[in-house]
Amino acid sequence: MKIQLRGIIAMVCLLITLSACSDRGGIAIFKKQSPHEAYGQRLKDAGLDRTAMGSRWLVKADEVIAKPLDVTIPYRETGYFAADKAGGTALRFTAKRGKKLSISITKKPLNINIYADLFEINGNETKRIAFADTTGKPLEYEIKRDGNYLLRLQPELLISGEYTLTITDGPSLGFPVSAVGKPHIGSFWGAGRDAGNRRHEGIDIFAPKGTPAIAAAAGTVNNVTNNNLGGKVIFFRPDGKDYTLYYAHLDSQLVQNGQTLKPGDTIGLVGNTGNARYTPSHLHFGIYTSGGAIDPLAFVDRKISEPAALTAALNNLNATVRTANTSNKIYNAPTDKGTFLIDVPKNTVLTVEAAASSWYKVHLPDGLNGYISSKGVTDINTLRTITLKNAQPLLDRPDTANAPGIRQLAAGNKVAILGAYKNYYLVKDNQETGWVTVNQ
Repeated sequence: MKIQLRGIIAMVCLLITLSACSDRGGIAIFKKQSPHEAYGQRLKDAGLDRTAMGSRWLVKADEVIAKPLDVTIPYRETGYFAADKAGGTALRFTAKRGKKLSISITKKPLNINIYADLFEINGNETKRIAFADTTGKPLEYEIKRDGNYLLRLQPELLISGEYTLTITDGPSLGFPVSAVGKPHIGSFWGAGRDAGNRRHEGIDIFAPKGTPAIAAAAGTVNNVTNNNLGGKVIFFRPDGKDYTLYYAHLDSQLVQNGQTLKPGDTIGLVGNTGNARYTPSHLHFGIYTSGGAIDPLAFVDRKISEPAALTAALNNLNATVRTANTSNKIYNAPTDKGTFLIDVPKNTVLTVEAAASSWYKVHLPDGLNGYISSKGVTDINTLRTITLKNAQPLLDRPDTANAPGIRQLAAGNKVAILGAYKNYYLVKDNQETGWVTVNQ
């Protein structure tokens, strides 16, 4: 059996390799498709979509997108993909316009390909908007709209590997006031102005008069002018963007219309012109789109939070464990404030897929995925030994109607109970582990 399995694996790897090197397969398609799509096409070109594992990989790609788990940025998890199954996971999160996502994946071994695809969720539509290449460089993406996003990770077939995924977000623009003035934001979007008759359409960044106001990106100066509210102002259009930056209350304007700037070039000097003449000197910084002003804070906020420290033990990755407590809640997010999915009793069998802060991402024998406190699980060992009253099959999963039998167990056979799920026991008979019905 082991020789036959090695032969199958070798043949599958050979077919994938040959397909990747053909003009019809991987290289030609890769130029037009994401690495994930190209790999899926290579499976089809090699005829592997008609095999159980190849077909399962293609189905898994859509399956995880349909049932994502919820996380909050910043987020980090360490997980494991096993070679003997088609793995994959999808994480859903909210992101704000102006933020730049940074998604990095470290791998052990380095030669495993883990395909990372970023999707935007718009109603019932899930649209791919970015993907990582296979060189290991972080995937960076500037968020264009407030909303829900989804990251799918899926490894190639037949290679086991551990990974650590880190998702953080930071500003997509540079800070518009030089650090020499020790600037700080003192007034935010939406604050009342003129006795409540209007709202603040920007942020105020306070710094000593004469501190350089600087280009937050590469781009072109649109207009250098004066107005009643802003005093000395500059409109600046970043390259490739659909919005314009607004610098107001300047003491001096040091650029001209049509001038191109690099990030960090001085655009003017902080002051208090316009309706700010009775306030401390500051830069009013705004962003205008075709639909009007938008909150600029996410675009320039320098605060980048780090993910919570990982405290769940990593020795349980890819391990079969069981619940240790009488009641064990499983959530759709790594927090007890997440969506509650199911409450499972003590000794319920779980498989650990990943660890995130003090939580394990697990799946139940029926395929349900969720998060459980890492303190709520324990290693698998023998609970007790029972004698089978009747002959019955040892199943590879707790599903009498559909699961194949590993082999037949005879009446009177003694088996060790390791855990349970619904009306089944996970048992060990000699060196083989499988499922039997409770009413045996």
